[in-house]
Amino acid sequence: MKESLFNIIAEYIDGADVLDLFAGTGSLGIEALSRGADSVIFVDKSTECFSIISENLVRTKLLDRASICTGEVISVLEKLSHKSAKFDIVFMDPPYNKNFIAGILKIITKNGIINKDGIIIAEHDVDDIVPEEVGKLILVRNQKYGDTILSFYKACE
Repeated sequence: MKESLFNIIAEYIDGADVLDLFAGTGSLGIEALSRGADSVIFVDKSTECFSIISENLVRTKLLDRASICTGEVISVLEKLSHKSAKFDIVFMDPPYNKNFIAGILKIITKNGIINKDGIIIAEHDVDDIVPEEVGKLILVRNQKYGDTILSFYKACE
């Protein structure tokens, strides 16, 4: 699934500023860095995940192009907004069956942290309900892998 995802978003990666929400081990952000992204901010509330991401960034020699924020995603998004942070790619892999995606998309839209030509990729369970549009974000593609779906959102004018 990860290989397919990166083939789909290949045109967005080179030189991109990436936000990896609910980052877990950081595999998506690290893959983006290894494929030419300029920077990644990893966000996860778990201090254990912070340690794993740190170790993975050191092991891959990508620590200099990354930062890790430990905390609730909503709080971190608001802090990033206050710093006028903008991203070309946003990955989000929230816990399944919790209906987090619509709320996080609303916060991203409200805080204006996605660049005009940016893309948001939300990983979710096949049973999770995701919106067709949120503010200026429009669902442009769904890709199914077993019980998992990747939903791709882009900003419309």
